Amino acid sequence: MLPEHAEDLVRDHTVYACVMGSRAFGLATGASDTDRRGVFLAPTALFWRFQKPPTHVEGPGEEQFSWELERFCELALRGNPNILECLHSPLVERVDDTGRELLSLRGAFLSRQVYGSFSRYALGQRRKLDADVRTTGAPRWKHAMHLLRLLISARDLLRTGELRIEVGEERAALLAVKRGEVPWAEVEARMVRLAAQAEEALHRTPLPPEPDHARVADFLFRVRRASALQPDPYHEVVQGVVRGGRVGQG
Repeated sequence: MLPEHAEDLVRDHTVYACVMGSRAFGLATGASDTDRRGVFLAPTALFWRFQKPPTHVEGPGEEQFSWELERFCELALRGNPNILECLHSPLVERVDDTGRELLSLRGAFLSRQVYGSFSRYALGQRRKLDADVRTTGAPRWKHAMHLLRLLISARDLLRTGELRIEVGEERAALLAVKRGEVPWAEVEARMVRLAAQAEEALHRTPLPPEPDHARVADFLFRVRRASALQPDPYHEVVQGVVRGGRVGQG
């Protein structure tokens, strides 16, 4: 029987799951949570119902969040920083053949468009920090640390064409910011400097102008079709149509 509950999709159809947040970034301390993110492939037959499967599911575990594969790919093609970082986590907890092919597509999602998506995200975070400073006299230092980390990641991505989320030798300096040991003026100046370096890197980046939409679309079509052909007594007629080549053709 097809899963009726969102949590069943995560439990039974996850193709990729990883740990994100401070643990993946190399910024974990003894008090750090374990943030888990994942991608599930909703069975194709669920899309032939009036009520469609969810695009994302929160839970079932604490600090756990998963996206349906198509939604995940859509966001990755837009250069969403959180989504792209998920594909580069060094802490992979679960992956099947579909998940491995998704990981092999990491480069297809990257393009010069990440400059705009990362910059917009960073600007939104910076505005929140500025609001904190105006109202309380200080930013939320943990958020300031993560914004610096994001800016470093964006700059290096544009410089090298590769997204690396582990902070490496930046760990000590970033944790000092988190502890509030660095004056806000100095943190602010570094943010401005990193943003300028990212803009400079954009002009000579090895990244292509646009992501490879066709390659990602082909991947998504193939996994949807394979799912449709899985044995399911409730959808024998539909499977016959798929095998006959009358689905997915326009």
